[in-house]
Amino acid sequence: MPAIPIDPLAAAGTLLTLLATLYALAALLCRGRSFTPPLHGRQLAPVAVTVLKPLCGPEPRLEHNLATLCFQTHPQYQLVFGVHDPGDPAVATVHRLMRRFPWIDMQLMIGPGDATRPRGCNRKVGNLANMMGVARHPWLVLADSDIAVGPDYLERVTAPLHDPGVGIVTCLYHGRAQGGFWTRIGALFIDAWFAPSVRVASSGGGTAFGFGATIALRADTLQAIGGFAALQDRLADDYWLGALSRRLGLRTVLSEVWVCTDVTEDTLPALWARERRWMQTIRSLHPVGYTFSFITFTLPVLALGLWLAPNAWNGALALAGSAARLALYWRRPAPGIPAPGHAVYAPLRDCLLLLEWLSAFAGRTTRWRRHVLPLHAPGKPS
Repeated sequence: MPAIPIDPLAAAGTLLTLLATLYALAALLCRGRSFTPPLHGRQLAPVAVTVLKPLCGPEPRLEHNLATLCFQTHPQYQLVFGVHDPGDPAVATVHRLMRRFPWIDMQLMIGPGDATRPRGCNRKVGNLANMMGVARHPWLVLADSDIAVGPDYLERVTAPLHDPGVGIVTCLYHGRAQGGFWTRIGALFIDAWFAPSVRVASSGGGTAFGFGATIALRADTLQAIGGFAALQDRLADDYWLGALSRRLGLRTVLSEVWVCTDVTEDTLPALWARERRWMQTIRSLHPVGYTFSFITFTLPVLALGLWLAPNAWNGALALAGSAARLALYWRRPAPGIPAPGHAVYAPLRDCLLLLEWLSAFAGRTTRWRRHVLPLHAPGKPS
C-alpha cells in the first residue's frame, strides 16, 4: 500500500493552530497557585515592616498611589522613599504626604548613598541601597512607585514570610490606563497577556518569577544573598531577588493579593519602547522559553496556522482558539479585579506583541529612564 504523502507546511500549520488554541484555553481557565492563609489555626502576630519605594520623576497619580500606603491596617510599618536628585519633582510629593499624614513613620532619602553602597549600572538598586540605610524593621516590602494598594495590603502580602522556608513573596497586578487609546492598549499588555501567562506558569508549578509591583522578604534573606550589591549590575533586579533566594533553598510565593499599576504611555513610540524593554528582559532571563513564547500571541499565530493548513478541521480548531482568546477579555482574573475588556482591540494587541517579540531578539542593551543597561549580567538564573 503506497504511503500517504504528508505536506510539511500543512502539518506545521496544524501544529501551530493546536498549540495556540491549547494555550488560549489554558490562559482562560488557569488561576495560578497563590498563597492563601489557612482558614483555621492560630493567627500569627504581624511583624513590623519597612516599605522601600524608589521614586524617579513626576507621575500622573504619584501622590494618590503613595497615599494608599498611609491607610494600612498593619499595626507597625515604616515608609522610606528615595530619589537620586534633590530637584526631583517626587520630593515635593513626599513632603506633601508627610504633612498630610504626620502620624505615619516616613523618611525621604536623597542621593546615591555613600561610597560603601553599590554604584552599579542599575540606578534603582542604588536608590534602594541608599534607603536601606534607614530601614528599621526585620521585614521588607519593595514596590514600584506607580502601584496602588488596598488597606490590608501589607498584612496579606507579608503573611507567607512567617514560613521560614519562604524567600520572597510577589504578587500580580492589573493595568489602569491613564490616558487615551495607547494607554488602553498598554493596559491590555498586562491584563490580557502578561498576567495570564504568569497564571499558566504558576498553575504548572512554575515559581521562577518576581515582580517589581511587590517583593516582600525578610531583611536577613536580603543579607544572605549579598544585599543590594548583588543586584547592582542586573537589569531585572526584582526577578533576581527571587532567583538568588531560591539558590539558598528558599521558595518563591505568589501572593493572593493583586495591586494596580498605572499605564501612562500615550503614544505608540513610548508604548513600544516600554514593552520592547520588557520583552528584552524576558529574553535575557529565559532565552529558550522566550523563543517559543510566540504561541501566546494567539490571533496572528492562529491566522498563520490556518493559512498554512486551510482545512475544515484546522478551521474549527482556530475558531475555538479565537473564542477562548476573546473570552479572556471578559473574564475576571480574581475576585474584585476587573476583566480586561476592550476585546475589539485583541487583534491589534496580539499583532503588536508578535512584532515586539521579533524586535526584542536584536540588541545587547536596553534603555530604562534614559539610562542604558546591559541585558546580560553575571550569573545564570536558577
